Amino acid sequence: MAFELVGNPNVIEMEYAVRGPIPQRAAELRKQGRKIVPCNIGNPQALGQKPLTFYRQVLSLVEDPARIGRERALNRMLEEGAGSRSGPLERFPEYVLEVGERVLAGLESGLGAYTESKGPAFIREAVARFIDQRDGVASSGGPPCDPERVFLTNGASEGAKRIIELLIAGPKDGIMIPIPQYPLYSASIRQCGGVAVGYYPDEDRGWTLERPILDEAYQRAGAQGVRVKGIVVINPGNPTGAVLPEQSVRDVLDFAAARELVVIADEVYQENTYGAEFVSFARVLGRGDLPLFSLHSVSKGFYGECGHRGGYLEVRNPPRLKGVGLGACDVLLKQASVSLCSNTVGQVLTYLLVSPPPAGSEPSALFALEKQRVLDTLLEKATMVKAAFREMQGVECFGRIGALYLFPRLGQLPPGTTDFDYCMSLLEATGLSTVNGSGFGQREGTQHLRIAFLPEKALLEEVLPQWVRFHNQYVARK
Repeated sequence: MAFELVGNPNVIEMEYAVRGPIPQRAAELRKQGRKIVPCNIGNPQALGQKPLTFYRQVLSLVEDPARIGRERALNRMLEEGAGSRSGPLERFPEYVLEVGERVLAGLESGLGAYTESKGPAFIREAVARFIDQRDGVASSGGPPCDPERVFLTNGASEGAKRIIELLIAGPKDGIMIPIPQYPLYSASIRQCGGVAVGYYPDEDRGWTLERPILDEAYQRAGAQGVRVKGIVVINPGNPTGAVLPEQSVRDVLDFAAARELVVIADEVYQENTYGAEFVSFARVLGRGDLPLFSLHSVSKGFYGECGHRGGYLEVRNPPRLKGVGLGACDVLLKQASVSLCSNTVGQVLTYLLVSPPPAGSEPSALFALEKQRVLDTLLEKATMVKAAFREMQGVECFGRIGALYLFPRLGQLPPGTTDFDYCMSLLEATGLSTVNGSGFGQREGTQHLRIAFLPEKALLEEVLPQWVRFHNQYVARK
């Protein structure tokens, strides 16, 4: 007799389309020997992006501390002309060796030991310096980042989940999220038993976000008895790629202050603006007293270290919690303590993310070259995909390029079909794995898909003409 139990409906009813039925079917097809192009998720190194030399050299030293001495001895031999190495990238510059020593000294017990629950102080201090430099604190006179209010996390996702757990206290508690949105937020709100309150940036105007859009969503939720407690903003956007101008950031902060909401700023794509200016919420907030939770990650940008699960959560103006005598940071520390600490390799990569080799150091030229090559290639591939859209009947893609995705609107699907049907058929016909727009939420009556523009250019050149042919035949069906 099979054992049965009553499961938590909040967990059972969660949905996460990025790893949903379409990529699951893609996995089945791959097992059958089909060639699959996995564009359903922002996973750069799975699609050929090379790790940065500086990051991996330092990681190799921290994983094997004895190597530092061996590399120094080998460098001395090379300087004395007593040996040679086969490739220019194999030599470990002295600066890299010094960074490895610095990290090991900060970790004290190496990678295999637990750290402080919020992360080692030297990494949190480096995060604070990075934020202050990014936001021009020295010249603007804005408040510096407090390292004691920085928490190292297993990617940005863990930080987002902790904030949502903190905010949702009952079934009528709501958090505003952009529609479309990264389904981490809708799934986490559902898991915690709260209400996701959608607000709709204006697609036809390039996914612009203005104050009336926010007020309308808040008022609609209030009319339904929902107590809105916070607002999520993803900048640059996922899945839309929208890069918020400073005025939009200011509008969100003014709205949140007027409604007494906390702001959750998901800024993991801050390096993926391709010429546009990234404006952080912390910079615009300045000395304001609004509670702000900001997230960053080693998974995106030009680094693409998704599997190492590193990230941070920074807190500004943490609110007090009614009736318990604790502040938000006290509870966040409790949550971190339950997991003991985030993984130490991810912590080290977070340190490297916020501490790139300085100009003039030996690794800096190669680091800058690799960084620019990744970002230039991403933009070139996104441009290729957008060009293919122009050959597809009824497809429109609004706004500038940002993040790692495009979110085209499918305007002429055959009657009775959905974007899910389209994406599944696209997979079966071409091997291209995308995500249906309904998995992210979308305005009623519209159909979309999200594609990550990460495959190598040669692979895109092969698959994009197949997609164009598939699309034009698909929409011609009656």
